[in-house]
Amino acid sequence: MGTPVKDRAAMIAGMAPDLSETVWHFCTRHEADPAGALAVFEESEGRSLILSEDQAQARGYDLGQPMAQITLTVHSALDGVGLTAAVAGALAAADIPCNMVAAFHHDHAFVPWEMRARAMEVLHQLAQRGPA
Repeated sequence: MGTPVKDRAAMIAGMAPDLSETVWHFCTRHEADPAGALAVFEESEGRSLILSEDQAQARGYDLGQPMAQITLTVHSALDGVGLTAAVAGALAAADIPCNMVAAFHHDHAFVPWEMRARAMEVLHQLAQRGPA
């Protein structure tokens, strides 16, 4: 992995969205077991987990909002400005809800499962045309 990209235009042009084949669910309980979760976040209302559909089902969570994970494969700098806003804005303009999760190397957009193909089209178009 190379040096993190900080320039807004370079982050957007290089984001190369990658769609995961796994169905994900955002789940919460106060004492939720984080084992096997893709991500865990402690909130005052309870522990939030991102679990695969199999894991969520096995633990008895509601499966009413299946999500697709789109990884922006550019190694975005933690202090880079604009990638998340550009992605969320482009998806919002296409009426696609998203939940952004930033990790150390990459940013990830979680979109409704049934909107994943359209979301990929929107993000590829954004990468081609660049920031507004």
